[in-house]
Amino acid sequence: MLSKKKINAKWGKIMETRNCRMCGKLFNYINSPVCPACAKDMEEKFDQVKAYIYDHPGAGIKEVSEENDVSQSMIKRWIKEERLSFAEDSQVTFACEKCGKSIRTGRFCPECKGKMQHELGGLYHKEEPKRERKRDTSAKMRFLG
Repeated sequence: MLSKKKINAKWGKIMETRNCRMCGKLFNYINSPVCPACAKDMEEKFDQVKAYIYDHPGAGIKEVSEENDVSQSMIKRWIKEERLSFAEDSQVTFACEKCGKSIRTGRFCPECKGKMQHELGGLYHKEEPKRERKRDTSAKMRFLG
């Protein structure tokens, strides 16, 4: 992969150029390994796949892939990203990466997600709220004189 860095004179920032993973064209890299044109094409394919799954709820990954000219790995990626989900009566399922339970979208089942959120929440030390000092109402002002 070709990667070059150049300084943008107007903003004084480093611009990185890369080759698109899909078409090979050179583009200004921001956050995606594919150029804007290929990213747009992939979004259109995603919308097409989503509509097909909605219209054909019993379809499997292989059928969806063949009918929409999209690789099975791309469909699985969208499922793991929780962008796609198959109907409850569909035969398409995946195993939770933590416990192995059967799921329809994402990487983890709801129970494992909840446990991980709880565990991650406990990693951060929460500061205890500061206690306000109670004022002694019996104390009076004294004068020296």
